[in-house]
Amino acid sequence: MLQRKTKVFLLLTVTFVVYVVYTWMVRVKVVMAEVKFEEDDDGFLYGEFPNSFQWSVATSAYQVEGGADQGGRGASIWDHYSHVGGIADGSNGDVACDSYNRHKEDVALVKQLGVTSYRFSISWSRVLPTGKIDNINEEGISYYNNLINDLIAANIQPVVTLYHWDLPLALQNEFGGWLSDVIIPLFVDYAELCFQRYGDRVKTWITLNEPRVVASGYETKDMAPGLNKLGVGGYRSSYVMLKAHARAYHTYVERYKQTQRGRIGITLNCDWGVPHDATPLNKEASTRFMQWYIGLYAHPIYVGGWPKVIEDNVGEKSRKEGRSESRLPAFAQAELDDIIGTSDFLGLNSYTAVIVNHKRKQSPGLFTDSDITTTLDASWPPSGSSWLAIYPPGIRKVLSWIKGEYPGYGSILITENGVSETDQSGCFNLCDQFRVNFFKNYTNNVLKAIRYDGVNVEGYTAWSLLDNFEWARGYKERFGIHHVDFNTLKRTPKASALFYKRLVENNGIPSRGVLGGWMKEIEGECARENQALCGT
Repeated sequence: MLQRKTKVFLLLTVTFVVYVVYTWMVRVKVVMAEVKFEEDDDGFLYGEFPNSFQWSVATSAYQVEGGADQGGRGASIWDHYSHVGGIADGSNGDVACDSYNRHKEDVALVKQLGVTSYRFSISWSRVLPTGKIDNINEEGISYYNNLINDLIAANIQPVVTLYHWDLPLALQNEFGGWLSDVIIPLFVDYAELCFQRYGDRVKTWITLNEPRVVASGYETKDMAPGLNKLGVGGYRSSYVMLKAHARAYHTYVERYKQTQRGRIGITLNCDWGVPHDATPLNKEASTRFMQWYIGLYAHPIYVGGWPKVIEDNVGEKSRKEGRSESRLPAFAQAELDDIIGTSDFLGLNSYTAVIVNHKRKQSPGLFTDSDITTTLDASWPPSGSSWLAIYPPGIRKVLSWIKGEYPGYGSILITENGVSETDQSGCFNLCDQFRVNFFKNYTNNVLKAIRYDGVNVEGYTAWSLLDNFEWARGYKERFGIHHVDFNTLKRTPKASALFYKRLVENNGIPSRGVLGGWMKEIEGECARENQALCGT
């Protein structure tokens, strides 16, 4: 009798499991049937992004705010760097786009795009002029309160970066900035002040933007602070930044996350490395390219510790240089434990790709220890920046590589993607068709990464809302989807803004016919804007 009851129970269990699986499969088919996809002969995928997909646009404080001598703001390393001749066109960010006085105009532009969110950064030296918590600048606090409140009133969620390269100059001068562990508790104090003052409304925080570029300012002369400590400055500052990021992350999670119900992550930049050919040496070189580019920061967070290839290469080179220890700082076990797992999402900035060759190099350096050389493919369309060639498949490859390399990545928020043009003499042409094509093709590769490769990409951010101060290049290179006349500071939408608005409204590109209709409308609209701007 007992055996018979057991058989009946097993039969009922199997029947129930089959029913549940069948029901789930039917529901999946129904959901997929509701979303139509169509790939044309050229490989372009028409269709929608997931319903929860977030569209955004971005700026950063020093690049757009200006107001350098307004509201009690302290000096940053970029103020100093730009005023001592570090900028290609001799300019600086003293005024930039004057967003400090025109933030309402900027919010209106963001609203017109219909995006979900707006990513901006807080100037550390605007809220803490000396970089330290004992000198809070309430005028600076109020500026960001007003910006955040205006965004929320416009139904736009703020995505806030705590550090986008503009370190308070006082901290750099006092102890060397990101070269010293002294900065870690000061960064946590600053982060906690922001959590306290803005965390009731800000639900997405980014600790650091592109630590690799920050490190380059300690490694070379080409970015602020321009210390040129080859072989040691880049690794040391990276080590300190990772520890500071982790401490800020834990502070938020332990003290604020439960009540404020937000999240916190980091933004890393990475472009795709294409092997020059299929030889093992060049394939391995392309892997090293990725590890030195993003792995230096992602591996400690998602796996633990430095990537082994970096430890091995830098360690070997350090020994050959006669050093008693590696130029790459060693993590203590407590530091490894503190850093791992410290990102609720991965912010990704990605723009281009390079061709990678193996080449053994002996000179020490963050950008030479990987034993590679990189070039741009001559067949890739150029941009206004020497480092940026247009290669849309690259962003899909980076996304898929991250998924494979870091299974615990959770989700990816693309926090920057865009393309530059050089400044134009005379009247500026607002019909930036090349940028329209850039956004069309890059976002399509993001869609393919989601639909074909199964990458969990939660959103896309266009760089940038405005033409702005482009760091060491000054105002020579323009990334904005809105033109800025730097004499009058008037903002005017380019064709790319008109296209991006349609892309956002439709959550993708529904069909070839719809796309063709957009292009005709945009051509007419940008022609009228050109007429108004130039009278031609």
